[in-house]
Amino acid sequence: MTKTSSAAFKALLSGPTPGLAPGCYDALSATLIEQAGFSAAFLSGAAIAYTQIGRGDIGLVTASEVADQIAAICDRVSIPLLVDADTGFGNALNVQRTVKMFERMGAAALQLEDQVMPKRCGHLAGKTLVSTAEMVGKIKAALDSRHDALIVARTDAVAVEGFDRSLERAHAYAEAGADMIFVEAPPSVEHMRRLCAELGAKAPLMANMVEGGTTPVMSAAELGEIGYNFVIFPGAFVRALVFMGREFFASLKEHGTTQPYWGRMVDLKGINQLVGADEMLAAGRAYDPSIQSWGVEPSEA
Repeated sequence: MTKTSSAAFKALLSGPTPGLAPGCYDALSATLIEQAGFSAAFLSGAAIAYTQIGRGDIGLVTASEVADQIAAICDRVSIPLLVDADTGFGNALNVQRTVKMFERMGAAALQLEDQVMPKRCGHLAGKTLVSTAEMVGKIKAALDSRHDALIVARTDAVAVEGFDRSLERAHAYAEAGADMIFVEAPPSVEHMRRLCAELGAKAPLMANMVEGGTTPVMSAAELGEIGYNFVIFPGAFVRALVFMGREFFASLKEHGTTQPYWGRMVDLKGINQLVGADEMLAAGRAYDPSIQSWGVEPSEA
């Protein structure tokens, strides 16, 4: 991770409009985000759980599994990556190890939350929290161990202790030095306006848009008008992918061929263009002149 990526992420927090980061889960999804023109991506723990182990966001993903995805993504794209670091995968000492590892892999910013490990999705019921004092200590541990990465402090207290208590926690996390504050799952626009009014002067604020979740889904422009500085859509692409995947497999099962779906697919040449196959092969020819390009009829086999 370079200072440039952290600086680029920090710049998104002070722009005239909120920074906007779609969620990714691997290098291909991050590549699509970069090629679509976004200035940042969010590595979603939930999206990793959905796609890598086919399970829900209930704390099953490990730190090493996240680190592997960070390394692959940051090797492929140049936009800054905000990483869902869950609880830091343990206590303050675990947080320090997680921060160092994730930053070494290329993370520009890390999000830490105040749930008890194992955590669960912020829009699911049944969450439990560590004490405010313990979370403040974890934030300070993260700040002491980071090199350049920004630390985003998240509280899930709205659903557990109530909205007023979530604001108290958010104030404490800002005072501990967090670079951005994330109050998860406010239930209404009125609650969102209040938290922006009370916290906006203390630190940049992040909003999480989850289709079908607790918080009203709004556009980045609308959230900017309320007072948010950064917006993530963490699982939207996976949900769109699932919708498309069901259609695709139903079509293949019905017709026994992919032909009816060709208008909504890229072909082999298209996928190779997307992932830069010819550019890589051209670079390889500098070392081995016998390497050929894919040509007009490349073989997938």
